Amino acid sequence: MSYCKYVETLSGPKRALHKNYHDYHYGFPLHDDNELFGRLIMEINQAGLSWETILKKEASFRKAYDHFDIEMIAAYGEKDRERLLNDAGIIRNKLKVNAAIENARAILLLKKEFGSFEKWLEHHHPMTKDEWVKLFKTTFKFTGGEIVNEFLMSIGYLPGAHDEDCIVFDKVLKNQPLWSVK
Repeated sequence: MSYCKYVETLSGPKRALHKNYHDYHYGFPLHDDNELFGRLIMEINQAGLSWETILKKEASFRKAYDHFDIEMIAAYGEKDRERLLNDAGIIRNKLKVNAAIENARAILLLKKEFGSFEKWLEHHHPMTKDEWVKLFKTTFKFTGGEIVNEFLMSIGYLPGAHDEDCIVFDKVLKNQPLWSVK
């Protein structure tokens, strides 16, 4: 079942939580490097868990990870790792916490060469999902096929975030996600 159809089956607070993400964030292009990085952190943390768990913890992730500020996270030391591993508001997984810090450092290197994380992504577009996965695995930590696919769909680099008959599909297209640009 697609995410579009899944959201329609929900009710109450669950529906509101998912509908907000589905209608206003999922599949829409992002241009702010910190927000792009934040989405990557959230996708990495979703591994093995439900997306609902991550959506419920988004505000806590933002607070714990300094609003996804790449430079600040890249400078995290052992005290920061311990702080994150003891923060009940986020996912306390050592591999995921370490991936966030190491990936922030990797993005700083990419920014030196390409000017921004977004420009690095644009430089490699278009690629197939498999090509993206290979690139991410050689560049970042904790980035398997599903994480890379969902990250790239969620920011408009790969198609598939919305069904074509979904009311949000046309709104996403108006924002010219890179997958739609020929």
